Amino acid sequence: MKMCRLFLQLCLGLTLLSGLAKPDIDPLQDYCIADTKSPLYLNGAPCLNPTLAHSSHFTTSALAKAGDTKANQFGFSVTLTTLANLPGINTMGLTMARVDIAADGLVPPHSHPRASEVTICLQGVILVGFVDTSNRLFTQKLEPGDSFVFPRGLIHFLYNMEPKKPALAISGLSSQNPGAQIASRAAFVSNPPILEVVLEKAFQISHQDVAKIRKNLGG
Repeated sequence: MKMCRLFLQLCLGLTLLSGLAKPDIDPLQDYCIADTKSPLYLNGAPCLNPTLAHSSHFTTSALAKAGDTKANQFGFSVTLTTLANLPGINTMGLTMARVDIAADGLVPPHSHPRASEVTICLQGVILVGFVDTSNRLFTQKLEPGDSFVFPRGLIHFLYNMEPKKPALAISGLSSQNPGAQIASRAAFVSNPPILEVVLEKAFQISHQDVAKIRKNLGG
């Protein structure tokens, strides 16, 4: 028995050292409810037979066209690479984003729960920044060619400082499905809504303020 235990411990040690034992991969969705009736579930998308792969699966023009910055009250548009327009990106742990920002427009404070992000300014002057978990602000003015990194999960923003000209940036994110949560909308326009008393206490505002903010955000 003793020799058996030693042998098992040795095998386990060799497995760990060889890197064959790996932690679970990061989830690609907000949650994964177990379907006890399904024999198989993939954390991503099923794979095409490699013999059917083609160069077109690894290229896209999705980021070539400017987005509609008038589609929301903040004045920004984000166009992403997806499995639909770039199927070769599946399982690569990457997403590219085109970020169009109208004159004086804002990509409001938001976070990506599953990805870090690096942004390069291609056009205009963009003020970017993020806040760490000690509430310290890191901010920088970007001009064409400048880059900035947003750490995973931290609240960050992009603001076009040009009052009359649009701005353009390209971002790379370290997840196939980085997720995005705008802080103000998460708090005030959730479904179902957060109790007003919670928002009043959290933000130290009145009932009227809550109603006004919800209306302004489309809630």
